[in-house]
Amino acid sequence: MRKGAKAAMVGSVFAVMVGGAGYGAFNLVDALNGGGGEAGGSGPAPVRTGPPSAAEVKETSADFLAAWQKGEAASAAALTNNAEKAGPLLTSYGQAAHITGVKITPGAATGATVPFTVKATVSYDGKSQPLSYRSALTVVRGVTTGKALVDWQPSVVHPELTGMDDTLVTGESSAPPIEAVDRNGKVLTKEKYPSLGPILDQLREKYGEKAGGTPGVELAVHHADPNTADTPLLTLAKGKAGKLPTTLSASVQAAAEQAVATYAESSVVAVEPSTGDVLAVANHRKDGWNAAFLGEVAPGSTMKIVSAATFIDTGITTANGPAPCPPDATWQSQTFHNIDGMKPNENATLSESFARSCNTAFVKYADAVKVDSLTKEATDRFGIGLNWQTGIPSFDGSVPASGGPDTAANLIGQGQVQMNPLNMASVTATAMTGAFHQPVIVPKSLDGRELASARGLSADTVAQLRAMMNRTATSGTASEVMRGLGVRIGAKTGSAEVDGQARSNSWFTGYRDDIAAAAMVQDGGHGVDASGPIVAQVLRAG
Repeated sequence: MRKGAKAAMVGSVFAVMVGGAGYGAFNLVDALNGGGGEAGGSGPAPVRTGPPSAAEVKETSADFLAAWQKGEAASAAALTNNAEKAGPLLTSYGQAAHITGVKITPGAATGATVPFTVKATVSYDGKSQPLSYRSALTVVRGVTTGKALVDWQPSVVHPELTGMDDTLVTGESSAPPIEAVDRNGKVLTKEKYPSLGPILDQLREKYGEKAGGTPGVELAVHHADPNTADTPLLTLAKGKAGKLPTTLSASVQAAAEQAVATYAESSVVAVEPSTGDVLAVANHRKDGWNAAFLGEVAPGSTMKIVSAATFIDTGITTANGPAPCPPDATWQSQTFHNIDGMKPNENATLSESFARSCNTAFVKYADAVKVDSLTKEATDRFGIGLNWQTGIPSFDGSVPASGGPDTAANLIGQGQVQMNPLNMASVTATAMTGAFHQPVIVPKSLDGRELASARGLSADTVAQLRAMMNRTATSGTASEVMRGLGVRIGAKTGSAEVDGQARSNSWFTGYRDDIAAAAMVQDGGHGVDASGPIVAQVLRAG
């Protein structure tokens, strides 16, 4: 439930104090396990190190689960490695969440991890429902005490508790339920379209009342992150669902869900270039985060769409004009290279260098662009950074006017440029039509919100961009992935290097008829390796 939910929330922090009796008990257990000092010695026992033994895992997990089951929050919290965070959540379990009759059954341990099942009852205002779920805990060695402790994660209490300050509450829901439908009236559910789960929660939070529903009573996860709507877990009394129209297409969404399922840590967005309507958004991530809308990462060479438009609009070169592709290029002491195996071509045109994704051709023009040229092009023509109002929280891209080596790096989608698949799908749509239509996932007519606007591109610039993207899709770096998708197509591949990753992030964006899509796969390699197949599958569905 959002801030202001009608259920009481317990936020007090319990200070866990360990007295002399507790310390003595630890010494006794430690000595029995071979960790004690000499008999009769006056000094403290040495702190144990190494992984917990099987006996310690069994004992610690059993003690923790027993204390939790009895509602002894302070005692259970003291058996974790973060009592300050564990205490309030374990307390709220029986108070704000109104969960009683708890029965916890541990399973067989796998190493230091112990799975368990929870069965309980949630009761509120005369209404009750049984609650049942599975979770797991891991026992670790305390860094300072050497004691075997439960490694504290909120997900121990419930797997839907993803943030360290998330909590459970039961009461009248903060927003009425919704029945979200696609552009053709087909019902969209999180069961059929898993990626839409968090998004449907956000839509419910924002538009539940406008959709005409009435609230029910439910157990829910209240997330500390303001961009994350409450996650309903159990309904005690149903409310009346209001019907909420969206711009999504059930068929395209289904294709997007299937496409990202093949690649871990992947995201994709599809938009309708003629309107800006979001047709699909899908994420396949362990954290369940909507990186497709909220991600802020370097887009790699997909940014060359905006860079090429900048060259054309500022008179630096044209699609058929010069853009030499040397083996390397240096800008302000930083040397840039192309991908392995790319043959240099000092006579290349911008179209050829774009289709081959030659980094050095773009870097070579860093001295010809002004520090803010790329920023102005991204903002004024493509609508990047203009506070988009999509209907749910989103990041609308950032192309800062940064000097030094970043002037060159920004041109190839590195440096300080930050994007996500939503942004790049919109960039592709603008390059295809010449008009910037701010992406939306619910119609503007629903709430009359003000959408961002930008002047877009000239017909001449659009013609050149489409010719270059078509060349990329038919005979350039994207040709293998885009094969068989027809004639009215275009694409751009990309990969973005990220510190600490073994491989680059895979990027790909493309269009086919009146659908544009962009995808990113974290640690996915080259654009055609992972993101390309995702985009191609979505474009086929469109």
